[in-house]
Amino acid sequence: MDIEKHRKKQQKLMVTMVERKVRSRAQQLYETRGQAEGQALADWYQAESEVLGNSILAPLYRRMKTENQDAEATSDEQSQSPSPCETTA
Repeated sequence: MDIEKHRKKQQKLMVTMVERKVRSRAQQLYETRGQAEGQALADWYQAESEVLGNSILAPLYRRMKTENQDAEATSDEQSQSPSPCETTA
């Protein structure tokens, strides 16, 4: 395995670890509020803020999330645009 692939794999594992912590904290917040629906996004942001607040992994997590969102947006745009081979009637 080359160094770049190894580094990417490690980064992905670290981001996954942080996401698990955020998910767990968001679940705690949800349960603390009596499992009232409609606050999932607020719970996630609060949990993310708390988990990342003191984490040295915060910059990596944010960068990887941004890169993933950019890649998804590009993928969505490509799947929605017509193929250059398509003709219009």
